[in-house]
Amino acid sequence: MSGDQYGRYDQGFVMPPMPVAPPPAPADGVRAVAVAVLNLSGLGLGYALVRRWVLMLACLAATAVLLFVALPADPDGVPVFALVLYVLFLVAVAAHGAVVGLRTRLAWPPSAPLALALGLVLLIAPAGGVVAYDGARDEATQQMLLDRLDQADRQVEAAGERAFSSAQSDYREALEVYENLSADHPDSRAAAKVPARMKTYYATVGAVYEKGDYCGAIAPLDYLRTVPKKMPETDLSDLKTWPDDRLATSLYECASAGLTSGQSTWASQFGELLTTFPDSAQAAKVEPAVGAAVSANVKGLSGGDPCTAVEQLKSLSGQIQTISAEDGSVTGALAKDADRASNSADSGTYNCGVDQYKDGDFDKAQTTMEEYASAHKSAKNAALAKKIAIAAEIAQTVPAAGKKLPTTRSGGSISVTVQNDSPDEITVMYTGPVTGSFKLKGCGSCKAYTFADTLSIGFKPCNANKNYPERTISLPAGTTYFLHKPNGDSLASPASDTAKLDPGYIYTECAYTTTSLS
Repeated sequence: MSGDQYGRYDQGFVMPPMPVAPPPAPADGVRAVAVAVLNLSGLGLGYALVRRWVLMLACLAATAVLLFVALPADPDGVPVFALVLYVLFLVAVAAHGAVVGLRTRLAWPPSAPLALALGLVLLIAPAGGVVAYDGARDEATQQMLLDRLDQADRQVEAAGERAFSSAQSDYREALEVYENLSADHPDSRAAAKVPARMKTYYATVGAVYEKGDYCGAIAPLDYLRTVPKKMPETDLSDLKTWPDDRLATSLYECASAGLTSGQSTWASQFGELLTTFPDSAQAAKVEPAVGAAVSANVKGLSGGDPCTAVEQLKSLSGQIQTISAEDGSVTGALAKDADRASNSADSGTYNCGVDQYKDGDFDKAQTTMEEYASAHKSAKNAALAKKIAIAAEIAQTVPAAGKKLPTTRSGGSISVTVQNDSPDEITVMYTGPVTGSFKLKGCGSCKAYTFADTLSIGFKPCNANKNYPERTISLPAGTTYFLHKPNGDSLASPASDTAKLDPGYIYTECAYTTTSLS
């Protein structure tokens, strides 16, 4: 051997070269499993026992990353991709640890079985961590549900400060939260609080009733009756019927006020009461209230404004007929009320026409009396109604004719011959001490006068030597007002005349028509 290969000592011995690394230990399966199990703890303890410090730090870093992602506990838990990556990492380091530990001696403990036992004990730590994390996650879920409940409570409280029409959407959203808590999380602490919250919910929505605003309470109370369809019955108990009596009272009180004030919604509200709560005490008061309203308006026919009473009775009759009821006896009683209102309105039309005539509203008085006379030909006032209609029509041209109400008086001692100096068939109407009308055929050789003709000096109709159609009537002394109205489609305008009749004379009245300026 050369001096380059061997070192020499003074004693003359030659020393072999030092090995680069310790010789591998004999293969030990128990040791390999122990290292793998210790690595499954996520702390890299298997690598620590075989002095692989960098790999141990890598395990600690991976576990730290997982804890950073997982904590604090969230109701949704750890993201799936993070769990999958971490599990794959643990499997990899366990497998790698088994390979390393197969032929690497342990730094401590000296016994491989003891290391395996230690690894198995240490697996309790991550298992316990999982259990603890699940508990924390459950608590986070509970807190999230409680926060959701609290938010719904605040939403209901805020909605209670506004009118129901604008707050209804908020009430519905809050109800959905209560419903979801009860249905989807029945065992949660939040769900256990829902029954108490529902009492507050009902009281808030229906608060307007407690303020005495019955009309305003109808919509929210109607809404509350739909809530049981959405909520589990166990969460409502006696709240299911909480709105019923309040709604029945609101419907009755609001409809009664509308019946008195003439609002248009009362009939539908009474109808809803009679069909929804037919056996309620409030429903029993509906027909008497309607009957009393009819009676009050019937009395108004003889009051100072009979026309208003007529219109109200007509409206009452029509509205009463729209009311539907579950009870046949109530339906029959309401039908009688409707007939009484209609019949009273018909008979009261005469009083209305008289009132219109006295007020100088001759156009309406004429229409009213003509309609009454046509519809009540056998009524005792039918004949007088016709005379009032005649006088009202004359008074539209000669207002002085309407100063007195006509009577049924007829005839007189003064003879008046009326001639028709008009090409049109005319109706001659007169009023004064007596009132009446008749028709005269047209004069074939006559013409309608122009307005200028009537203004000319010496204008005198019926002055030509013609055979005028004529009729003689007998009238009392006094002032009589005449109106000559062309019949048919004539464009001529009616003419008028005022005659003061004295006893001992024979009078001739000339009827004529004038052409329109247009």
